Amino acid sequence: MTMSPKAEALRSRLETGELGDRLVAVNEVRELPPEEGFELLQVAIADSNARVRYSAVSQFDTVGTSDVTKTEALLRDRLLNDGEMDVKAAAADCLGALQITSAFEDLIKTYEGTSEWLLKLSIVAALGVLGDRRCFETLEKALDSETELERLAAISALGDLKDDRAVPLLLPLVTDEDWQVRYRLAQALKPFAENDGVKGAIATLTEDPVPQVAAEAKV
Repeated sequence: MTMSPKAEALRSRLETGELGDRLVAVNEVRELPPEEGFELLQVAIADSNARVRYSAVSQFDTVGTSDVTKTEALLRDRLLNDGEMDVKAAAADCLGALQITSAFEDLIKTYEGTSEWLLKLSIVAALGVLGDRRCFETLEKALDSETELERLAAISALGDLKDDRAVPLLLPLVTDEDWQVRYRLAQALKPFAENDGVKGAIATLTEDPVPQVAAEAKV
């Protein structure tokens, strides 16, 4: 494709510039039209520096629709093969945001094979967005995580999944000591609002002593 002078200048900086220049250039890619940005991010995603790769991967949720097949290949490669956890986590985030359901098995495989909380957190969130009910057991495991953020992500993902099997897992959290858990629960229970047990839980949450929780349950 024919690229604008600005895009050509950014390509040159991404290919030959010093690290600082490449970091600035990859962030300036955000100012380009999606088609041009997509072309340049394919350069940046293979950069030797993890910060440049992270910035590139993080932008694919907005430009990746230009070529979903190529985007999927790039993101799955970074998820499976990048040596930096931040980059792998960003790839998982984008796979979820772009609804790339064919990446499901890679996400599960990566979750099971890592102990890195950040990567697990991103994968759990992505699984909820993808909505494939085969991930239920993985989300059930995540709900018991010792990492609070992963646990919160699992609550949200179970709500996003809209699988009735989640109800008995979620209901005991009504009395959880952490108000952030109860807040996230108030959101997650909404898809199950017609369930009799859930109605009672939501009613309890509307009387929660933390105003944020009570307000969310009433919405």
